[in-house]
Amino acid sequence: MDRFSWSNGLLEIDETLVVQQRGVRLYDGDDKVKMELGVALLSTHRLIWRDIKNHECCLSIPLSQIIFFEEQAAGIGKSAKIVIHLHPSSPSKEPGPFQNSKYSYIKLSFKEHGQIEFYRRLTEEMTQKRWETTPVSQPLSSGTGTQAGKTRAVGIVGIERKIEEKRKETDKNISEAFEDLSKLMVKAKEMVELSRSIATKIKDKQGDITEDETIRFKSYLLSMGIANPVTRETHGSGTRYHMQLAKQLGDMLQAPLEERGGMMALTEVYCLVNRARGMELLSPEDLLNACKMLESMRLPLRLRVFDSGVMVVQLQSHSEEEMIASALDNVLEKGSLTAEEFAKLLGLSVLLSKERLLLAEKVGHLCRDDSVEGLRFYPNRF
Repeated sequence: MDRFSWSNGLLEIDETLVVQQRGVRLYDGDDKVKMELGVALLSTHRLIWRDIKNHECCLSIPLSQIIFFEEQAAGIGKSAKIVIHLHPSSPSKEPGPFQNSKYSYIKLSFKEHGQIEFYRRLTEEMTQKRWETTPVSQPLSSGTGTQAGKTRAVGIVGIERKIEEKRKETDKNISEAFEDLSKLMVKAKEMVELSRSIATKIKDKQGDITEDETIRFKSYLLSMGIANPVTRETHGSGTRYHMQLAKQLGDMLQAPLEERGGMMALTEVYCLVNRARGMELLSPEDLLNACKMLESMRLPLRLRVFDSGVMVVQLQSHSEEEMIASALDNVLEKGSLTAEEFAKLLGLSVLLSKERLLLAEKVGHLCRDDSVEGLRFYPNRF
């Protein structure tokens, strides 16, 4: 509640009333404010609350002060509420009814309903941010008597001052964000250097490294990812780069492919490889070009493109006959299968399961029933 300022409730030039709702009670956090029911007014620039009985008691808060807001459903004996989370109070804020508060949020309790429309219109205003495109150009006269506050800067000078203040605040936030990012990059580089150092020691067996320590170091490196990822900086560009990348893919993907039945979608390969490479991310184009070279370089993997256009990386030893036989056996055992059911049985992705079923259908072992319930495969009895 210390974010509220006294107001006369009048709209400024360039400010438009959006919606108003009677029977609204104010809460300071979870505490009910000692005020009667009032009218909540939402304008393009402010949230205003005015006491129904005492019209001189009128409060307002700029929409720019709001961080986010959420609905709180009604309960037994409790009315629906809108919880509004706010930025800290500015030192230059105009006087208000409360000097400080232990809460960083307020609540609007709707005793006479209307919270759904109010929430919808508040969402629209917070999305459009019309207070930024049409800044107010007239002073807000404060309340009467002891509630009188300071006069705001007006006209072109006031607008320029506000724009400059907002620019400085934005620059500060950006600087802090990049400072944190720079610290993260430094730590990441330290981890990469550490992994390379350990890898070199294992390779050259420098120092007193026992066999047990070597195994332990290798397990650490495996959990951290690829110790020396192939990059354009270390291996140039073009064909040479893609050939070196293909070799590294051949070493890295063999074990995961064996665990997944000998085949993996190219999208899964992309995620797996980039997770292991850490900061040295790989582009989809480079991955595809490297995978195209797997077979020509006589590596144990190859890139395969199904008739539907789905691309997979599979082991050279992967048998298509075994894949078709597996699909047929499972369909015969269950009577019929969808791609989703087949995926659960084999522990594969739905995409690859469907391709296996389509492959078995292509050679005539299965037939399909394409209905409103989806695509289902049956043994071919014809």
